[in-house]
Amino acid sequence: MPEILTKTFYNNTILEWLISLSMIVGAFVIGKAMYWFFGNIVKKLTQKTKTKLDDILIDMIEEPIVLALVLIGIWSALKFLHLPELAYIWSNKVFHILIVLNISWLLVRLIDSFFEEYLVPLTEQTETDIDDLIVPILRKGLKFIIWTIGVVVGLNNAGYDVGALIAGLGIGGLALAMAAKDTVSNMFGGFTIFADQPFKINDRIRVSGFDGSVKEIGIRSTRLQTLDGTIVTIPNSTFSGTPVENVSLEPSRKIVLTLGLTYNTSKEKMQQAMDILKKIGTDNPNVIDPVLVSFTKFGAYSLDILFIYFIAKDSDILNTMAEIDLEILKQFNENGLEFAFPTQTIHNIQQQPT
Repeated sequence: MPEILTKTFYNNTILEWLISLSMIVGAFVIGKAMYWFFGNIVKKLTQKTKTKLDDILIDMIEEPIVLALVLIGIWSALKFLHLPELAYIWSNKVFHILIVLNISWLLVRLIDSFFEEYLVPLTEQTETDIDDLIVPILRKGLKFIIWTIGVVVGLNNAGYDVGALIAGLGIGGLALAMAAKDTVSNMFGGFTIFADQPFKINDRIRVSGFDGSVKEIGIRSTRLQTLDGTIVTIPNSTFSGTPVENVSLEPSRKIVLTLGLTYNTSKEKMQQAMDILKKIGTDNPNVIDPVLVSFTKFGAYSLDILFIYFIAKDSDILNTMAEIDLEILKQFNENGLEFAFPTQTIHNIQQQPT
């Protein structure tokens, strides 16, 4: 053996350093070969099967397995060397943490693939929108839980007292909870929407002075497109403490009109006006019972008739209102029924000479 290989550097001979380095390089080579094996042989075999489950499993586990082989090679190379005790301790801690995180990464990839290949296509086939909203939240929630457990288990395996660490973070967590109380309130509001379903996507609602169609329901906020075309983002906590009017769920649209006729209108003409309004309402195919007409008030400058009718659900509301208003105008004009408007009579009082 050449004499140079027996020289010692940092408690290890050059030969031991070279062996250790070759173990690390070998781990990378084996990992690369394994990656090629999965991609060019195993995947081709699984593609011939009828089920997609094996394709998903192979696709998801190949990279974590390659990483695990590389980590084992590096850890074995370090164990082969004569390192200080502190270096051994820290390398063991890092190795345990990385292995647990690698397993967590594998589980997250499997969950992602399961949702993407199975649950998402199922939600796209259903008619309801609630599953489309819950699945992404469930997906992110499971991934967050797995990563959290992975970090806790990794730190625990590395010898850290996780319980004491969590207790030490209690005060900071309390401060964080106080700062994030609005976010938590909005999240609970989001879960309330998902559970109670007071509205769904594309429903028209009125809330807190806003009137518009629901375009997106998130875990923190809901977006409305108002009748003006603008997008309004409303925190979900608003829906927990504020009445929400779902216009899309109304069985019919109630329309209330007050028509004022002039004071020189006779009793017979008033009755004729009410009969005309009743007939206009009942003759319109988009109007449903009841149609209510009544002479209700002697106004300041008019005799007021109350006209109430209901437009059927799914009818063109604006077009129906326009049809009825135009028919009222036409028939009132044809029958000499005059609409009142504010008038003022000025009496000229001449002063008598004294």
